[in-house]
Amino acid sequence: MDRTEFDRFADEYQKLHSANIKVSGEGPEFFAEYKVRDTAKLLRKTGMTGKVRILDFGSGVGNSIPHFRQHIPGCDLTCLDVSQKSLSVAEERFKNKAKFVSFNGAQIPFSEEDFDVIYSACVFHHIPHREHADLLHEMHRVLRPGGLVIIFEHNPLNPLTVRVVNTCPFDENAVLIPARQLVKKMA
Repeated sequence: MDRTEFDRFADEYQKLHSANIKVSGEGPEFFAEYKVRDTAKLLRKTGMTGKVRILDFGSGVGNSIPHFRQHIPGCDLTCLDVSQKSLSVAEERFKNKAKFVSFNGAQIPFSEEDFDVIYSACVFHHIPHREHADLLHEMHRVLRPGGLVIIFEHNPLNPLTVRVVNTCPFDENAVLIPARQLVKKMA
């Protein structure tokens, strides 16, 4: 995983993302919020309430942070990313709303069974597919027994999604992954 790939887009990520998804009629906030809102519903359904420890794996510039604060109040949120520049932008935007931790793209820098939930939104298509199994193993290592790994990814069967990814500057090295393939890797 290239630790600096997103460093070059961090300062203008919001602007680029907004322009790229304009065709959808929605902005980045819409997409960030519905994923966190769906995650919150799942946590309530499974009885996970209170001070849930959440790892936002591949948090980027922090677009999910305000939605975690709104929909899962009281959560202990840690944002993890390989892009130090993205984490700096996130911390500047949302100071004191989360912990911000950089990692080397291979070893998640936390102890075993440290988190109740690991959340990842549109990250795995940026990771070389040969690295998925090792990273999923790392996620499992830091997840407490009975915890949840929640992964959102783009739908490679949707032509609009494919067009958006193929024309997005920060998706230049992205390779979409079918849900079945990712589920198989998780198993």
